[in-house]
Amino acid sequence: MKYTFYLLFGFVLLSSSLRAQVALEEVDKEDIIIDQKVMMPMRDGIRLCTDIYRPKTKKKVPVVFVKTPYNFNSWRDGEASKRVFESAKVYIDKGYAYVVQNERGRYFSEGDWDILGPPMTDAYDAFTWLAEQDWCNGKIATIGCSSTAEWQMAFAALDHPAHAAMVPAGYGAGIGRVGPFFEQGNWYRGGAGQMLFTAWLYGVQNDEIRPVFPKDATQEQLIRASRYFDLAPERPKVDWSEGLRHLPIKDIITHQNGPVGIYEEMISRKPNDPNWYKGGLYHDDMPFGVPSLWIATWFDVSTGPNLALFNHVRENGKDAETKENQYLIIAPTLHCRYKRASEQTMVGDLNVGDARLDYDSITFEWFNYWLKGNDNGFLKDFPRIHYYTMGANQWQTAETWPPEGTEMQTFYLNSRKGANSIFGDGTLDSLEPDKQAKPDRFTYDPFNPVPSYGGNVCCTGNAVKGGSFDQRQMETRNDILVYTSEVLEEGMEVSGFIESTLYVGSDARDTDFTIKLIDVYPDGRAFNLDETILRARYREGYDKEVFMEEGKVYKLEMSPMSTSNYFAKGHSIRIEISSSNFPRFDRNLNTGGKNYDESVGVKANNIIYHSAKYPSQIRLPIRK
Repeated sequence: MKYTFYLLFGFVLLSSSLRAQVALEEVDKEDIIIDQKVMMPMRDGIRLCTDIYRPKTKKKVPVVFVKTPYNFNSWRDGEASKRVFESAKVYIDKGYAYVVQNERGRYFSEGDWDILGPPMTDAYDAFTWLAEQDWCNGKIATIGCSSTAEWQMAFAALDHPAHAAMVPAGYGAGIGRVGPFFEQGNWYRGGAGQMLFTAWLYGVQNDEIRPVFPKDATQEQLIRASRYFDLAPERPKVDWSEGLRHLPIKDIITHQNGPVGIYEEMISRKPNDPNWYKGGLYHDDMPFGVPSLWIATWFDVSTGPNLALFNHVRENGKDAETKENQYLIIAPTLHCRYKRASEQTMVGDLNVGDARLDYDSITFEWFNYWLKGNDNGFLKDFPRIHYYTMGANQWQTAETWPPEGTEMQTFYLNSRKGANSIFGDGTLDSLEPDKQAKPDRFTYDPFNPVPSYGGNVCCTGNAVKGGSFDQRQMETRNDILVYTSEVLEEGMEVSGFIESTLYVGSDARDTDFTIKLIDVYPDGRAFNLDETILRARYREGYDKEVFMEEGKVYKLEMSPMSTSNYFAKGHSIRIEISSSNFPRFDRNLNTGGKNYDESVGVKANNIIYHSAKYPSQIRLPIRK
């Protein structure tokens, strides 16, 4: 079986339009049945708006199902529902029905919307309804990226008998807790808030008062109404590069006169709040029973949790069939951008080469096997893991993650005069530091934070441009510690989870510590690969807060970073350490208070220890 490397259609959605209606009228004469505004009943009487596209045939067909919070009901904007129909047409031509449904409380769907926490019984009831239709063969697959993927994992824990296969992509917002990652659906990393949801919810969350249609409205009435009303609010654009600076954090959306909704409640939740466990998120104590083809990307907001979940399901699936039938693709792009790869794929300012992959063929071979029972050799011929190695700029395959033959190598932080900025003398060494090595010190001012420059981001508007960029200008700041290895005499592939341990101190009750992994080119350019953070109060676990005392040394185990990068001969490995990466993560105001409701902060004088007693280090997974 051959999988040609070229860019194909995207199956990320959505919305409807007048131009799409013209297209629907034209194709309706063909062998396609279109049933829009089907109000599918849930067990509590709530109805969810559903559009069904299926081939005209007496033969029963499998279903590809997409659930989304986004609008597919507009008759005016002309583009989004055209994409829905184009996606549907691709599946119909392959002998599938294509079903798209709005989440509870979104647009024409009834009920109250709750990001990360809708009843998972909604998906279960939808599958039961679809499986009972006389045109369905009883097998249903789920597919989608980001918000059309995040609900799939918790639903897979319910193991509906019709749920035959999954293709979730960029799915981290559906992962609550897995292995060393405790992010509660991308809301946190290392206990620090990820600000992407602030900007995203401004544009997406329902206001507490919004127009809705009568609950007894008929399908015919809703189809007619949708030609004139789509229930989609048009909100003023926001300059998020300024908007996210507002304090307190809890008032950012109201400060922009945005919708009053669930943000104000969610921003007050701590990492271990019981509300994170009421539904919507998948946690690693839940079962899992569905064959899955996972798609992750190196510059996604939650690459680490995504890869950890793949490993978790392979080890803890409910049965041998589930464990054996987990496959993974890792592309070198931003969140949900894997289908936009080209011959010269740019991720920020970094050219990672030809990263195209035939996702179309792969997806249909996967679905044909699980939904149609085609003995097409997919499971035999398709590698367990496809991953793209940057630097070498090539696709590789593996049976496990990290790849077989990977060994952890420790690099210790060192400096003599001080590692402050690129002008300091910070080094990464394979030998342990001297017993008398002096620590590095820097001052973190929450009102002059280190700005996010590139990175593994999503959904922050113009506040952060994601991807890989030359960090040298950033590294002139004295509140960034820079540690660089010697120039490599041989190339080195780093593929897997990057672990790091810091020994720290501070005169603040609480503060943050950040790390970036950097590939330094022979000409001095320094391209970021991944980043992480830890809020010091959570160093002993996310179920408690332990504050710092001046003069004491604390050990921090950072959340792992992830990459596959070939550091070529003549390159160097670098890490940056600081206490802010804003607005990628919210600023710690250093008071030890709640942070989300504070407007006044204090400076923190922070210390990184690196000695034989306190060997701060980074551990790289090197493929031999």
